[in-house]
Amino acid sequence: MRQHSGIGVLDKAMAVLYAAAEQPCGLNELCTRTGLPRATAHRLAVGLEVHRMLARDANGLWRPGPALSELATTAEDPLLDAAAAILPRLREITGESVQLYRLDGHSRVCVAALEPAAGLRDTVPVGARLPLTAGSAAKVLLAWADPELQRGVLADAVFGERALTEVRRRGWAQSAGERAAGVASISAPVRDSSGAVVAAVSVSGPIDRMGRRPGARWAADLVAAADALHKRL
Repeated sequence: MRQHSGIGVLDKAMAVLYAAAEQPCGLNELCTRTGLPRATAHRLAVGLEVHRMLARDANGLWRPGPALSELATTAEDPLLDAAAAILPRLREITGESVQLYRLDGHSRVCVAALEPAAGLRDTVPVGARLPLTAGSAAKVLLAWADPELQRGVLADAVFGERALTEVRRRGWAQSAGERAAGVASISAPVRDSSGAVVAAVSVSGPIDRMGRRPGARWAADLVAAADALHKRL
């Protein structure tokens, strides 16, 4: 659930930004996603476009604008700093692809990724937006997400509430062939200093190498990496 500042116009503008980031959209879809009146949504979107926080694509749909990435280049991100120190070692231990995902609306976004030097890879580029309906990282992020989001996603997910309960019990999740055919993965929650789950760290690769139950092999190493990330945060 997104935080509310109590400043009405700011919260509404952020809702518009998040809606356009989830998927490029026109005015009708923007109203549906934000729940804002048509005139309000249009006024905010046009204002954000003036400030280059939103832009229009070739179809006239609003999407994130260039000012967002320009501002982001000067921002410090403790999670990414921690990942830069921890993920290389996890890749070395497993010999597989490693990723770090954040929750964003009804999606998960890859914010860091490293690939093995050789062999078959599960390439997930930084910035890739994947659904919460399949995959071990989706289970981890959803397991500690807002109950309303859980209910909305589980209706279309390949797993159910029982799977999320199991993830919370053991502290990690695994999948085989859920997100992509022939790909297995294992993920663990990354917590911030307050103990809240802020990301999922993952190892993924071909089922032929990782097996259909990758947790049996890599759970301890993955949980250790997640704990190391937590300590750096």
